[in-house]
Amino acid sequence: MKVKFLVIRFSSIGDIVLTTPVVRGLKQQVENAEVHFATKSKYACLVKANPYIDKVHFLEENIGVLIQELAKENFDYIIDLHNNFRSNKIKRRLKTQTFAVNKLNWEKFLMVQFKVNRLPRLHIVDRYLETVSVFDVEDDRQGLDYFLDEKTVFKTDDLPATFQQGYVAFVIAGTYSTKKLPPSQVSQICQNISYPVILLGGKNEYDEGEEVLSLSKGNVLNYAGKISLNQSASLVRDAKLVLTNDTGLMHIAAAFKKKILSFWGNTIPEFGMVPYRPDEASEIVQVSDMKCRPCSKLGHKKCPKKHFKCMKDIDVNKAIEWINRNY
Repeated sequence: MKVKFLVIRFSSIGDIVLTTPVVRGLKQQVENAEVHFATKSKYACLVKANPYIDKVHFLEENIGVLIQELAKENFDYIIDLHNNFRSNKIKRRLKTQTFAVNKLNWEKFLMVQFKVNRLPRLHIVDRYLETVSVFDVEDDRQGLDYFLDEKTVFKTDDLPATFQQGYVAFVIAGTYSTKKLPPSQVSQICQNISYPVILLGGKNEYDEGEEVLSLSKGNVLNYAGKISLNQSASLVRDAKLVLTNDTGLMHIAAAFKKKILSFWGNTIPEFGMVPYRPDEASEIVQVSDMKCRPCSKLGHKKCPKKHFKCMKDIDVNKAIEWINRNY
């Protein structure tokens, strides 16, 4: 007899990728498990190719439509890894036994507002896994998953010849400006290494990528805003090294077990969102012991203090040394 699970995580890219150990654990460790996943339709590429997901349900504009669809499935359990007003509305309507992640909102509030650290020393993946421990699902220590439809990948044969021998993927994306290394520092790093660099990000980073490109010595390609998420993910997969802000492609890089150098601005690793089990050569770069950091659990459009030292004071020489050591 099948046991039907509904896993809920509506957004965003990194958060959805971070749920993959739960999905895999349910499918592989619970006998006769049937795993469904609910997310926003714009993130379809993150879940459609996942062999551990039996069916995907998409949230469009009207959550009522999604609820009607889900009600027909007669789920045995809901695993709520988003735990917001939309997921709570689904749970109220379906009246199904639910296990929800603790989002640590109070602990994060204390850390942001008063710099009082009550955060557990647990990665969010481990907190996600705690929600399914009642089903005897254990950490299989396989890390994150990211499954690419090979029809959607970026063909490395389409890269310039000098890039086909290897390149650094530099993820300049970030949901908020205070999570992004400034273009001037990205440029400094690119100018002081001898390796090809591919810039990756969304449409919001196109202009920043063009700025870096204009200052380059000919070793930079800007694909920010020019290619799809899966194409970007495949370029991350095939890169020699990945430099990245705290953003979704960072977690995709971790899923591919890449060597990752991650830059941290207004957010902090203590929130539990660092790259999860990447290559052991991976490192974190941050300006420690700043009294104003973290200034938000998510980010801001501009530095509240107007100095943005959490990113501007990052020593780019450390990044250059790390690249030369690991390439």
